[in-house]
Amino acid sequence: MAKNYYEITLALAGICQSARLVQQLAHQGHCDSDALHVSLNSVIDLNPGSTAGVYGGSEANLKLGLETLLGVLNASSRQGPGAELTRYTLSLMVLERKLAASKGAMDTLGERIAGLQRQLEHFDLESDTLLNAMAGIYVDVISPLGPRIQVTGSPAVLQSPQIQAKVRATLLAGIRSAVLWHQVGGGRLQLMFSRNRLSTQARQILAHC
Repeated sequence: MAKNYYEITLALAGICQSARLVQQLAHQGHCDSDALHVSLNSVIDLNPGSTAGVYGGSEANLKLGLETLLGVLNASSRQGPGAELTRYTLSLMVLERKLAASKGAMDTLGERIAGLQRQLEHFDLESDTLLNAMAGIYVDVISPLGPRIQVTGSPAVLQSPQIQAKVRATLLAGIRSAVLWHQVGGGRLQLMFSRNRLSTQARQILAHC
């Protein structure tokens, strides 16, 4: 069956968007608020009508992720900001595979996300309550699967409990996109052998944004 590179690229951009937001939060203490909202919301919408539907139904909602994806695909340096983004992206993919292999973790994740949906009736998506709840899911369900993602940035920024919660909630969103990526036919080999095709697709989608 032919791979749907449009859907694969969108989901991959979702992973990269989370990676970029984590990087922004860790270094600066703030991030692109619109992109953050889209990524966090993707965790809670469990029955989207399409791949784009996971991200609010608009390709433009993944602009930051698509730009980051192009940077990751074309990164030549093994150091600096680009290497950090690549490491976060690949680490999220590794964790998702461990999650997929653990039925217990998958079941717990589903139950905990259903709990988030109930909390949304009383609190905003980006309230401390919801962010802490998402961070808690990441710490309790995803982190123990290992290996842990080492987030690098400003030590002063990363000491803030609020930033820590946002970073973990954003990593949970990255796992959501990694799950989606596999569901639509994504795989690690594409990053090695289909980079040009993914780059072309990402540029085409960005041209519409």
